[in-house]
Amino acid sequence: MKISLGNDHAGTDYKFEILEYLKSQGHEVTNHGTDKDDSVDYPDFVHPVAKDVENKKADFGIIICGSGNGANMTANKHQGVRSALCWNKEIVSLAREHNNANVLSIPARFTSKPQALEMVKTFLNTPFEGGRHERRVEKIACS
Repeated sequence: MKISLGNDHAGTDYKFEILEYLKSQGHEVTNHGTDKDDSVDYPDFVHPVAKDVENKKADFGIIICGSGNGANMTANKHQGVRSALCWNKEIVSLAREHNNANVLSIPARFTSKPQALEMVKTFLNTPFEGGRHERRVEKIACS
């Protein structure tokens, strides 16, 4: 699977742990995130992830910032991107099953690293249910 990853300074440590896990599972990962703790602007690292998903260069995106909100809002500006701000694996499951989320937004300041890793695992291993949810997902996109 191809995964595009982006983070700001609040998510650097999380990114490295997630990146290590993804590579250990054989995923192809594009790292658009900062590798430092110096303050940066999250859109500079989230837009490339969203573009990868939008242009089908990546199957999924994972974005990380302090609250997850800014990154999530930025990603959702792109057509075909359904970014979900999640803070536990149950919400991640619903975002995949019911909303066919293709980008996971993680709030680094409100989740632990082990919790974030569990969310990533759940995100990548939970299929979209389709059915009645399909028509709802189709209504999300603006034409």
